[in-house]
Amino acid sequence: MSSDHFVGGGGGHGMKAKTIDDVLQILATIVADTKAKKDPLGYFPALYRQVTLTVKAGIEQGIFDDGPRMARFDALFANEYFAAYEKYRANKSPTRVWRFAFDRSRSGGLLILQNLLLSINAHINLDLGVVTGKAFQGRALEDFQDDFNRINDILGSLIGPTRDAVGQFSPLLDDLTDIGGDDVALVLEFSVDAARDDAWRAATLISLTPSEVRPFAAAALDAKAKLLGRVVADPAEPLATVVRGIRRAESTDVAAIITALDELVQT
Repeated sequence: MSSDHFVGGGGGHGMKAKTIDDVLQILATIVADTKAKKDPLGYFPALYRQVTLTVKAGIEQGIFDDGPRMARFDALFANEYFAAYEKYRANKSPTRVWRFAFDRSRSGGLLILQNLLLSINAHINLDLGVVTGKAFQGRALEDFQDDFNRINDILGSLIGPTRDAVGQFSPLLDDLTDIGGDDVALVLEFSVDAARDDAWRAATLISLTPSEVRPFAAAALDAKAKLLGRVVADPAEPLATVVRGIRRAESTDVAAIITALDELVQT
């Protein structure tokens, strides 16, 4: 499929990427700033930079059907996060799911893993579907599906290294699955496959929705994603008690955690 069928548009103001290298530069800036401020909002962009490095390597290795299309899509997708982050830092209102993620990440009451999952939830369960549906319609959307799935294969490949990095600072993290079993793993370790499938359904919905109605469809997806975020941030008892115990044992060295998440991929 020719890249000429790409029709997207992204968010953002001062932080607006046009290329995948722009994405990496902006993420590096956010990571450096949050690390200096010891701000836990830096956990997600550190991980995101590693994902982007892996996507860029995949483009260079030719794993995508259309590398240039993927590079442009990567920038569009990242711009949604950048727009949300900028609005939040300027005391303006991003989407509901992003505001919830940012507020709770800064609350100091979450596990490192929960912090990451709230932003991953916002970016996949809202942003990914909306951006994909706006960027591609009809046959172009169908032709993008294989590359869309490859993005999620990349995310899946980083779950293990991410868990290992987080585990350095969260020594009791394995208690989650030891006590809660597979149900806890599904909620708190996040199912990339399920999120991907949900985002693809959302993309199909957005692509078929007239442009004047899309904001309403996106608002419904935003509300749904926020509900999923609440499940991650506020687990029911007895899991909530387990989470509090794990949290008390976690490191509070925010800068070191950001650094570890920003070093998953060798560059």
